[in-house]
Amino acid sequence: MPSRPNIVFIVADDLGYADLGCYGGREAGFGLVSPNIDALAAGGLRFTEGYANSPVCSPTRFALMTMRYQYRLRGGLEEPISSKSKGNPKLGLPPEIPTLPSLLREAGYATALIGKWHLGYPPACGPLRSGYDDFFGIMAGGVDYFSHVSGNGDHDLYLGEEAHHDVGYLTDLLSRRAVDYVERHAQADGGDKPFFLSLHYTAPHWPWETRDDAHLAEQVKDNLFHLDGGDVETYRRMIHHMDEGIGWVVDALRRTGQLENTLIVFTSDNGGERFSDNWPLVGGKMDLTEGGIRVPWVAHWPAAIAAGGESQQHCMSMDWSATMLALGGGRPHPDYPIDGVSLEAVLRDPQARLERPLYWRMNHRSQRALRQGDWKYLKVDAHEYLFNISADARERANLAAREPERLARMREDWLAWEATVPAIPEDAGVSLGYSYKDMPQR
Repeated sequence: MPSRPNIVFIVADDLGYADLGCYGGREAGFGLVSPNIDALAAGGLRFTEGYANSPVCSPTRFALMTMRYQYRLRGGLEEPISSKSKGNPKLGLPPEIPTLPSLLREAGYATALIGKWHLGYPPACGPLRSGYDDFFGIMAGGVDYFSHVSGNGDHDLYLGEEAHHDVGYLTDLLSRRAVDYVERHAQADGGDKPFFLSLHYTAPHWPWETRDDAHLAEQVKDNLFHLDGGDVETYRRMIHHMDEGIGWVVDALRRTGQLENTLIVFTSDNGGERFSDNWPLVGGKMDLTEGGIRVPWVAHWPAAIAAGGESQQHCMSMDWSATMLALGGGRPHPDYPIDGVSLEAVLRDPQARLERPLYWRMNHRSQRALRQGDWKYLKVDAHEYLFNISADARERANLAAREPERLARMREDWLAWEATVPAIPEDAGVSLGYSYKDMPQR
């Protein structure tokens, strides 16, 4: 491997598995939806069986930050953290917990978060208290793209920990800030100090607003779920605006001579929502079926990753954070051993395979899941299922009755794992936002 890379960790919000061209997505009426992300995949490595730590946003973000199962922290048991929790110090990421940015900073990296935090509010919590040198973005789970107001009616755009007012479409504001960060870093100290940039978009999360929809801000201010709006074309345009911004960042890295030794990782925090394309998977956000947790993972690093690669390695969000820590020369804190597994070997050789059982748990509908090799154990409500995912990614052929011994073994494996993490407390929240009365469900 070459010298320690710069790292740009791009996270989309509620993106479906097949929304991108490089994952089989269809063209929109305006043309290609994601040409810049597709180019990163073509020039790097694409994972076809990678997962998010959760089918909903803030739990995944706990795992991304700590490199540990989100269930180990009280805030990670919210599904997700609600704007109504503002001021509750226990529903956030405690500053004393080691994080990917704090450990990389100890290893000599400059660190910045541009975009969505969603891990609690100051003064108890915040990006600057958990390892980031710089922060520009939102603290809440979602805001209007133009007014930058959260679901509880508060202004929610920050520079550091100070409220910040800026005119413009949020996706573009984040992209331009990221370009500025890349350019400034190239000029600082001769560009010798590596940087870790978390670029965590809110796109394509609701409300359903493109660059041309500023007039909708007043209409959706009282209900950002935007239950009476949106359509597939608007949704694809929102992805395209994010993709354009990613192109600007890549161009800035290339222009400043930093692209060769920069690891760019792209993913989503969970599966897609109302207008997303998860084909051929079933389910979406809030579900432990494949459509809720299988997400795109693209890695691009010209100095180390060969172009045009594809891997079937099973992995989840915290594994990628563990990988970045290892590549940056950081070390886990001995008091907080990480659950994530480094994927360095796979980045070197896409054919390499690591045995990696993956566990999930949801309060919502009492869901359980375990992916182990080709097989998946799933429980939803009172129903148990067993699927051979390599043959049936759509989870339609339930093999539980045919393979009762395998079902029992995987159930016991899941129960043994669950005993290693805290139980779900009775006051843990589940926030759905909409239900069958709003629209027919999947």
